[in-house]
Amino acid sequence: MSYHRPTKEEREFNELKKRAAEYYMCNGVVQKLEDALNIMFMDNPPDIYGYLSNYFSQIATPPVVSRLLGRELYDGKGQLTVEAHVLCIIRNEEKNVCSAVISSHREPRDDSVGDLAINGNDRRNHSVQMALDWITEPLSMMLKGFEPADQAGVDKVLSDFFMARFLERQDRTRKEQEKEQEQATEPVRDPTPPPPAPANKKGGAGTGKKSNVAEKPLPSPEPPAIVVPGSMAIGSVSLVVAKAAALLKTVPLYEHIRSLGSHQSLKNVEMPIPMVTLLNCGKTSPGKLNLVEEVIVIPVAGQRVRQLPFFKDTFHKVHAFNTTSDSGGLVMGCDRPEQVLDLITEACSNLRLELGNKICLAINCSAHELMDYPKGKYGIISGNPKSPDELVDIYEDLTSKYPAITALIDPFRKEDQEQWEKLNSVLRPTCSLYCDGTYAPTDPYSLERMPSPAWARGFVLKQTNQTTVTDLIRITQQLEGLGVNFVKLGGLNHGERLTKYNRLISIEEELSQRGILATLLVSQAPTGQQVELVR
Repeated sequence: MSYHRPTKEEREFNELKKRAAEYYMCNGVVQKLEDALNIMFMDNPPDIYGYLSNYFSQIATPPVVSRLLGRELYDGKGQLTVEAHVLCIIRNEEKNVCSAVISSHREPRDDSVGDLAINGNDRRNHSVQMALDWITEPLSMMLKGFEPADQAGVDKVLSDFFMARFLERQDRTRKEQEKEQEQATEPVRDPTPPPPAPANKKGGAGTGKKSNVAEKPLPSPEPPAIVVPGSMAIGSVSLVVAKAAALLKTVPLYEHIRSLGSHQSLKNVEMPIPMVTLLNCGKTSPGKLNLVEEVIVIPVAGQRVRQLPFFKDTFHKVHAFNTTSDSGGLVMGCDRPEQVLDLITEACSNLRLELGNKICLAINCSAHELMDYPKGKYGIISGNPKSPDELVDIYEDLTSKYPAITALIDPFRKEDQEQWEKLNSVLRPTCSLYCDGTYAPTDPYSLERMPSPAWARGFVLKQTNQTTVTDLIRITQQLEGLGVNFVKLGGLNHGERLTKYNRLISIEEELSQRGILATLLVSQAPTGQQVELVR
C-alpha cells in the first residue's frame, strides 16, 4: 500500500479549513446561523433574505463614528455658517450618515465698537474657518470610535474641548490687558478743573421740577459676552451626532432626544405652542420707534398647530408692508408703539379674531440694545429717550391699554434689577417677563456674570455656538422636565421658516395618528422656557 504524502498546497488548504472552523466557532457563527434559520422557518417570511438581513442587523456591532467633515455654506440670511457631517462605520462600511447646521455665529450687540457690519463679516469668516478646522482635525479624532447613541459622552468631549479653548482665550486676553497697562506708564495730567458755575441771581438753585428730581445713577453695564471663534463647531457636531443616532434607530429626532432626557417611552406628548413673529419695528426699521423689536402672536392653549392658517390671514391683512425681516416678520416703520398694536387689533377685528380670546400678543423689546449710556436712558423713540423708571410706566400703560399683551421679552437690561422687580409686581399675573438677549443660560461666562433677573419667568433657549444637545436637555430638566411650553420659530415668511412650521405640523399629525398626542393646557401668559429648535 502506497503512502500519499500531502502536498504543500493540500497542507495549506487543511490549515485554512482548521482556522476557518476555529474562527466560526469562536464567534458563534454556526449557532447564530442555525438559530436564524430555525426562527425564519417558523415565521415563514415572504422575503427570506430581507428577513435574514434584519435578523443579523440586530446583533451586528453598533455603528461608531469614523470621522467628521465640515463645509461652509450660506444660511437664510446669506451669511456664512458651518455644516457638520458625521461618517460612521456601519456593518464594516463607512457611510456618510447625515449633516446638521445650527444658528449661525452670533455676537452680542455692542454699539461702542462702531459699525458691526464692517467688522462683522471678517469675524464671522474667521469663526467659520476656525470651526471647520476644529471639526476636521481635533474633534474628528477625539470622537472616533464613539457610538452616536452616546450623546452624553460625545457632548462631554465637545464641552471639555470648548472649555479648554475658552480658558486659553481668557488667559490670552488677560495677558494682553496686563501688557497694555504696563505700556501706559506715563502719568496722566489731571485736567484743568472747570470754572465755578455763576451764582444764581435769584439767590437759589431754582424751583423747577427738573432741579428737584435727581436722576438715579445707572448701574454699570457688564462687558459684552465674547463669542469664541469656532464655537459653532461644538453645537453643530452635537446636533449631527444626535441626528445620526435617531436615523440609525429609525426614529424621529424629537423621539430620540426625549428618550435621552427622560429614558421613558413616548406617550402623552404635548406639542409646544408656536409663537409667530408678525411685525418688526426695531432699530433697523424705518420710523422713530425702536422699542418693538418683534410683535409676536400666540394662540391660546388647547389649539392645534394645524390651525396656523389664521395667522397667515393676519399676515395678509397687514401685508401692505413689502419688506420682511430675517426672522420672517413684516418690517413696519412707526413712531409710537400704539400704532403697531392698533394695526394688529384692527386686522384681528376684520378677521373676527378677538385678541385675548383666540390669540394673545408678546412683545420682544430688546431694550438692552437701546441704552444710550452717555445719557443714561433708553432710546425707545428717536429723540425721546426714557429712564428705566419711565420705561416701567410705559410698559404699564401699554399692557393696560392692550390687555392681550401677555409677555414682554427683554424689557430692560439685565443690570436694571430694580425695574425688573417693579415691573413684575405691577404686571403679574396677567403678563410675564422673559429673557432672551439679556441672559443666556448656556453662556460659559454665566458663572462669572450677574445671574438672570429673579423676576423673569423664563428665557428663550437657542442652540447656537457652543450649546450642545445635552446642555438643552439639562436646562429644560432643571425647569419643568424635558417638555417646553412654547416654540419660537419666527414669522410665516422665508422658506427656512416655513419649513420649520411645516415640520411642526407633521410632528403633530404623526403623534395624533399614533394616539399619543396630548393637549397642552397652560395659562395665556407663557410660562417656563421657550425654544427655537424644531427638527
